[in-house]
Amino acid sequence: MHPGLRVIGGLLATLILSFGASDLHSGQVFRSGVDLVQVTATVRDAGGRLVGDLDRGDFEVFEDGVPQSVTQFERGRVPVSLGVLLDVSESMYGQRMGDARQALDRFLVDLLEPSDEVFLMVFNHDPLLEEPWTVGPGNLGGRLAGVRPYGATAIYDAMAMALPLFDTRTHRRAAIVLISDGSDTASDVLLRDVQQTLRQSDAFVYAVAIDAPRKRPINDRVNTHTLRSITDGSGGYTEVIHDSPDLGPATERIAEELNHQYTLGYTPDHPPDGRFHRIRVRVKGRDYTVRARQGYLAATTRTR
Repeated sequence: MHPGLRVIGGLLATLILSFGASDLHSGQVFRSGVDLVQVTATVRDAGGRLVGDLDRGDFEVFEDGVPQSVTQFERGRVPVSLGVLLDVSESMYGQRMGDARQALDRFLVDLLEPSDEVFLMVFNHDPLLEEPWTVGPGNLGGRLAGVRPYGATAIYDAMAMALPLFDTRTHRRAAIVLISDGSDTASDVLLRDVQQTLRQSDAFVYAVAIDAPRKRPINDRVNTHTLRSITDGSGGYTEVIHDSPDLGPATERIAEELNHQYTLGYTPDHPPDGRFHRIRVRVKGRDYTVRARQGYLAATTRTR
């Protein structure tokens, strides 16, 4: 792996990603702040269809049960800073790796926007940053052609390495797409450490789990419960597919959701206090389901 990229336990305790932002279109690097809480919200109607035509006044935001005044609102497709994490352990060898390359090339080249920025990370028993932040996802097409799967699976180590990269992102929206066909068998970082770091982050996480019904050791099958414990609190989701040819449609659904999200911002009435504050977002008077991160840690220190 690249020197200096391996995350050690102490980094998890100092990571602070948060809630202020530079001007979305200024080209400046996103930096952490303490005075604005940002929430990315996905809205679906009773039939599960994405809803993209709501206004600021349609939303209600609550922190710890107390209504908040939405001071920032964006609707429609705005640029996103997105990390792609691909499992390249031994079980991905052959068709699965070929299908993953094809799906991700289409995702990067055809489904994302030229103004988005992306990094590519692969992981087996060690995570490796293949490509750092790159504006113009289409520039990364074909970058996984030389990757050959081998080794065990370290999902938590990959997440722990990926999350600090969002502290130097350019865009306000932040997301991770994680693709794996196995359970974590090799991480040094613990699941609870990843969950704690996510509580300090405003990145939402999508996981695509390849869980074909075949004879594999139970501890090497995808643990969907664990993946959902990573994704659901962030405002993302876990999708289970039956085999690697389904990766294309799964990543298309993620891209479609990225095109129909809302960004809400509010200023809390308390200073950073080291506590976890719960967030709830809803749409007034509609039978709509809103998915957003469930809260944030108002850390008393921050990084620059």
